[in-house]
Amino acid sequence: MALIIASIKEIIALMAIWVPELGGRRGPKYLQIVEALTESITAGALRPGDRLPPHRELAYQLGLSPNTTSRAYGEAVNRALIRGEIGRGTFVRGPSSPPVWKDRADLRRVADGPIDLSRNLPLPGLAGAALTRSCAAMGASGGLEALADYQTDADLERHQAAARTWIAHHGLETCEEVMTTNGAQHGIFCALTALTEPSGLLLVQPLCYQPVIAMARNLGLKLATLACDADGPCPQDLDRLCRERMVSAIYLTPTLDTPTGRTMSAARRADLAEVIRAHGACLIEDDVFALYQPERPAPIATLVPEQTIYVTSVSKCLAPGLRVGFVHAPQAVAARLRAAINLTVWMTPPITADIVSRWMRDGTASQLADAQISASVERQALAKRILKDYLPATPAAGLHLWLTLPEGWTADLMCMRAARRGVLLANGTAFAVPAPAGSGTPASGTNAVRISLGHEADTARVESGLTILKSLLDAGPEYTEPWL
Repeated sequence: MALIIASIKEIIALMAIWVPELGGRRGPKYLQIVEALTESITAGALRPGDRLPPHRELAYQLGLSPNTTSRAYGEAVNRALIRGEIGRGTFVRGPSSPPVWKDRADLRRVADGPIDLSRNLPLPGLAGAALTRSCAAMGASGGLEALADYQTDADLERHQAAARTWIAHHGLETCEEVMTTNGAQHGIFCALTALTEPSGLLLVQPLCYQPVIAMARNLGLKLATLACDADGPCPQDLDRLCRERMVSAIYLTPTLDTPTGRTMSAARRADLAEVIRAHGACLIEDDVFALYQPERPAPIATLVPEQTIYVTSVSKCLAPGLRVGFVHAPQAVAARLRAAINLTVWMTPPITADIVSRWMRDGTASQLADAQISASVERQALAKRILKDYLPATPAAGLHLWLTLPEGWTADLMCMRAARRGVLLANGTAFAVPAPAGSGTPASGTNAVRISLGHEADTARVESGLTILKSLLDAGPEYTEPWL
């Protein structure tokens, strides 16, 4: 009986065999097969994990030689469309991150090994001397013992003053509650906790900061994406979604969006604010990169402060290890937000918050931010010089670039090729909000890679990595390196 069932399964599998339609296609047959395979994957007819027929079976079905179908499968593997597993068969690949060397799978800044352009961090080393001076001064003053205890009201007042100073640098004069968190990521998580309940709906852009997608999943939230154009989310679509569905919160990064690097115009911010106000919606505005964009418009929070939780931090401009973030919140949600902060960490560590407060008062914060911004401008200019043929003409700023790949490339293929040349990139698919189950709809705009310019300490290594990337782009996706 078991043999009969197995035979039936084999027959069903053969009946469901994928056979491409090659009629009307041009070029060598093996490339026609690859083209048809790409279209089937893009359309959702073939999904990650689907098994393809053996190349000899496909050759029989198409009336071609096994050499032709074998060559087609080899090219599809080279383009990162499929993978072969010894003893099991050939399968459609799913979205994947670039290979990471196991001994480099952390945030250490190293001077050897792969050139890491995948991690979006500020340049290292700029805050070291200032931190040494501050720690020495704190030790000499005899105040370290107090910082090993819980915050006092005086501590809290001092740290809140630092928060107001930093937020004011971003263009938002604080008139609501301000709180400190363990970085912006923690602030966003607390904002989601305060605003939403399980099964609530969070509106985001189709390409979104990765931790927010993970937060939504862990909090049991549903995600819906806003239609976007070149200037960001479309107000008309925001209005439609707010009319049609119960929206718990909206998450946006108006300035130097992650991952696209796009900055919304003042007009677009005003239009979005009008819709948010009209529907009584709640916005979480992530503004961690604002200082890298000198010509930025005012935050959306200035237009609808009573409906916006505004989040920023010092991590991207001063020192990522300090993990100090700031949240500006309306009175209506302040108690819930404070409860979420207390529930998760109780308080920002006093010693790091006090260092940041000192830096705000003595001007160190402004000096360090200026140094980071200056370094980012130099590295953006370097990237523009090397990759000028592949980047848009519009000026770029900040710590990262979004490179839309030329025709014929996939993000998987580029990340794989770059990794084999010793350069790590962030795959565009990693930022895509998952499509509804069973929709088969590919994420739009994901045929791209994010290039981060700040993780590497040595500018020469960044230049080398960008040069390798350019050589890959110049060679094109059809080029096969000798070891592939």
